[in-house]
Amino acid sequence: MSLDRIELRGLRARGRHGVLPAERELGQEFVVDVSLGLDTRPAAENDDLSRTVDYGTLAGKLVAAVEGEPVDLIETLADRLAKICLEDPAVVEAEVTVHKPSAPVPHPFTDVAVKIRRSRP
Repeated sequence: MSLDRIELRGLRARGRHGVLPAERELGQEFVVDVSLGLDTRPAAENDDLSRTVDYGTLAGKLVAAVEGEPVDLIETLADRLAKICLEDPAVVEAEVTVHKPSAPVPHPFTDVAVKIRRSRP
């Protein structure tokens, strides 16, 4: 069976992640995209929010994580966010992209991002 997708894109939050002291001190905006794999049929059949992902609640948890305890790597942050997505029993897999558009790169660039995919064991 193929999975349905719920996507939340462009979620913005300010965090203090990075290896440079200025990143920790000043913070910067991070942008998060998540794509959740799940079966939405039980929710659709009964028009029942409790049988799917409440993406408003999920957004709040993700923002809290970005704004929370700093980490050096956005790879670590992406993994943390994927774990939050997988806490919902309806979610079978989560793809998370963390964008760091103000990364300290000494050349012109548009974006730096890490994309990971995690699933239930």
